[in-house]
Amino acid sequence: MSSVPRLVIAAPSSGSGKTTVATGLMAAFAARGLAVSPHKVGPDYIDPGYHALATGRVGRNLDAYLCGPELVAPLFLHGARGCDLAVVEGVMGLYDGAAGEGELASTAHVAKLLRAPVVLVVDASSQSRSVAALVHGFASWDPEVRVGGVILNKVGSDRHEELLREALDSAGVPVLGVLRRVPQVDTPSRHLGLVPVAERRSDATDAVAAMAAQVERGCDLEALRRLARSAGDLSCAPWEPPVTTTDKREVVAVAGGPAFTFSYAEHTELLTAAGADVVTFDPLRDEQLPEDTAGLVIGGGFPEMYAGELSANEPLRKAVAELALAGAPVAAECAGLLYLCRELDGQPMCGVLDATARMTERLTLGYRDAVAVGDSVLAVAGTRMRGHEFHRTVVEPGVGEAPAWGVRAPVRRVEGFVQRGVHASYLHTHWASEPGVARRFVERCRTS
Repeated sequence: MSSVPRLVIAAPSSGSGKTTVATGLMAAFAARGLAVSPHKVGPDYIDPGYHALATGRVGRNLDAYLCGPELVAPLFLHGARGCDLAVVEGVMGLYDGAAGEGELASTAHVAKLLRAPVVLVVDASSQSRSVAALVHGFASWDPEVRVGGVILNKVGSDRHEELLREALDSAGVPVLGVLRRVPQVDTPSRHLGLVPVAERRSDATDAVAAMAAQVERGCDLEALRRLARSAGDLSCAPWEPPVTTTDKREVVAVAGGPAFTFSYAEHTELLTAAGADVVTFDPLRDEQLPEDTAGLVIGGGFPEMYAGELSANEPLRKAVAELALAGAPVAAECAGLLYLCRELDGQPMCGVLDATARMTERLTLGYRDAVAVGDSVLAVAGTRMRGHEFHRTVVEPGVGEAPAWGVRAPVRRVEGFVQRGVHASYLHTHWASEPGVARRFVERCRTS
């Protein structure tokens, strides 16, 4: 049994301020000397970067769609091991889940799986007494979801606060914080959300400090900590990556730096447990792959923002192409797919794939059910995985002679590329759901 104190920070809808509150709480508790475990509901890669900055620990995702409900609590306990407190930032509105799947992957679903109390962040800027009806509705909608308190955001004045508190007295949900209407903390956004920490570390540090100060001023941290201690026990064991014993460890190079910031922490842990020495490199700066590279993983990010600089690093582009041509395992997701193309927005890339990529105005977003069409360095034919797409680019053609995945929704189609040791696709997957992926990849590094 495990009872790590924990809170889920949710909201009635996106834009209510839950990222500010969650990140601010993480930083404020950490400043008090607590070991705080940061988590994010859903597939988002960017918020966990701010969470890591706030806590000094790796930000981790809890996604009941990508990993399955049965892995949510074990993955949580894996990340929260040894911590005094965990803060889980929700996604969208409290009850918003995977489209057409009911509560699956919603913040409410994850809160129930974690037996954790929910703190509802409400944008009160345009209401007074109506806030009680709103909070009552969210607190009573699902009896299995325990809304343990409210944090009122964007409150205009002392009188406004008084009206809100009077109204909420009748709702039976305590007010645990009031944040005044102030200029927005400097967290700039662009076409896929917040700008990642890796691209603005100094400014991001200042932004997190501002969030912490705002939360410290306006929230009852001791009451929030008492609420966190009321979380129910979890009867499962922490997730552990399966370990492969080997005499020789293979070097797996993982792309990082400002252009490639999207990665789940468990991927590195799985590769390491499977027998790899994981070495991070920056395609913007490093002109060669790490010494003795036997395999290459290029995850998601924003190569479209750095196309000129990536293109200018011709020595590395050639090194990547030569590694792929030699048949070494290469796993590329979304941004990695673009980097392997002949060109991106007219700028030469690695040329591993006979395809071009370009930015578009259209957002492609959503969960996907996928099946491996054929054998690859990641999976055998027929392997089923769930993934997520999130991009404003298009690759032409979008599928090679040997596709990577068959995708069921929103329409049946095949996508991606499998050639030699390359597996490249738009689909982001979470390897903890299928640990054999990392093991197979490292085995191919050993034998290719």
